[in-house]
Amino acid sequence: MNPGLHQSARLGQELKVNPRLYQAMDMLYMPLLDLQQHLKQELLVNPFLELIEEDEEEAESGDEAAAESHSQPGTTADDAPEPTTSDDASKWDEILRYGFDVGGVREQHDDREPYEPTTVATTGLDDHLRSQVRLLDLSDRDDLLAEEFIGNIRDDGWLAGSLEELLAGINDVVRRATNDREDDRQAPFFTMLEVERMLGIIQSLDPQGVGARSLQECLVLQLKDSGLVGTLAERLVREHFHELGSHRWVELGRKLGVPPGEVQLAADLVAKLNPKPGRAFSEGSDNYVTPDLIVEKVEHEYLVFIHDAHLPRLRLSRAYQEIARDKKKFDAESKEFITSRLSAAQWLIQAIEQRRQTMLKVMHAIVDRQREFFEKGEQWLRPLTLREVAETIGMHESTVSRVTNEKFAQTPRGVLPLKYFFSSALKSSAGEDVSARAIRGTIEKLVAEENPKRPLTDQALVELLERDGVQIARRTVAKYRDQLNVLPARMRKRF
Repeated sequence: MNPGLHQSARLGQELKVNPRLYQAMDMLYMPLLDLQQHLKQELLVNPFLELIEEDEEEAESGDEAAAESHSQPGTTADDAPEPTTSDDASKWDEILRYGFDVGGVREQHDDREPYEPTTVATTGLDDHLRSQVRLLDLSDRDDLLAEEFIGNIRDDGWLAGSLEELLAGINDVVRRATNDREDDRQAPFFTMLEVERMLGIIQSLDPQGVGARSLQECLVLQLKDSGLVGTLAERLVREHFHELGSHRWVELGRKLGVPPGEVQLAADLVAKLNPKPGRAFSEGSDNYVTPDLIVEKVEHEYLVFIHDAHLPRLRLSRAYQEIARDKKKFDAESKEFITSRLSAAQWLIQAIEQRRQTMLKVMHAIVDRQREFFEKGEQWLRPLTLREVAETIGMHESTVSRVTNEKFAQTPRGVLPLKYFFSSALKSSAGEDVSARAIRGTIEKLVAEENPKRPLTDQALVELLERDGVQIARRTVAKYRDQLNVLPARMRKRF
């Protein structure tokens, strides 16, 4: 093969999409709170947008109905561009139906502002411990050592490092403080005895188990603070800690000289303890879910609503339209600015409505397919894919994916992510498809209703599912059981 440059002619279709179309698709992707922030930002940067006040909404609704069949008031064909050109509208329609794979390369364009969640100030674990230390009658020397301990306690409440490392660290602080003194007096170094005594003080603070160096010590401290010293539960943790996870109650009962049922009850008590006592004081922010859609049952029908009551209601500013009407007053640069901003405002208003209509179409398709789920529960959830919804509403699969991403719906069955309604299918003996999520719900129900003295094995679950017409392998049942955090039958048995 000879290397070189070659020219060739190729005939093909290519769709070039302007940044506004990408902005519209990105708005489909945004959850409700992100869209709310995006619209507020647009209000700040575009003078042709204004907020509709609550007392104006009723009057505005009549104006909007009239505006659907007429051009925007105060503008002419020469003064302002249409909300969308026919070319843009056709491109948008193509993207919704066929996705971005119709050709062309997406331009690197992203006007979205980065939004970060606002964290709420909470009392951290270190502050909680310091407030308790201040109430103790400690010397300045002990206060310094207590601060060293608090600084070495992790967010989960455990002590980071060994006592030897902590002793070396505090003595290094003493050494640096001595070198900074003007006189030659040497401050006494801390001893291991002092460190061990302070460890006992720290471990007596709230929450129970704080300052532990291992899981075993953390559980022992909690049992001690609960007045359970010398009980069977404490013996299990102190003497047979590594055997607790095996759930071999008969063998443990034989070693301890007690019935297996008593061992199991003591293990249940240990299981209620908190292995990470510092989590209650974690400074991580809470994530609150705001539903984007609402599904309500009215008489015998399920109705779908967009939950956008707190979304800014936008309209074109009539005052600015009047100013922009006479373009003879402006130079070329000002005319270009006015044209672009007015066009962007009109486009944004239309994109919001397009987003609403697309979300409603997707949710209506989901509700129609999953009606039995809303009526009877999770076990009646039918298998559903993005492609099936896309074919039902006549749009591209990527459009449905954007609509369902990080969106939630408030339904009679609770607040659920839209992705919840999509799951893979397994075949039944009748040749029908059964949702994998529904099968997990059935397994969970069977386990909850089983005889605790004779728990269902994976093979028994397979047989019960086959009795209901579901063909499933034992390893698949084991996988679903693990996903539900359900222990094997041997470990679920009660004495």
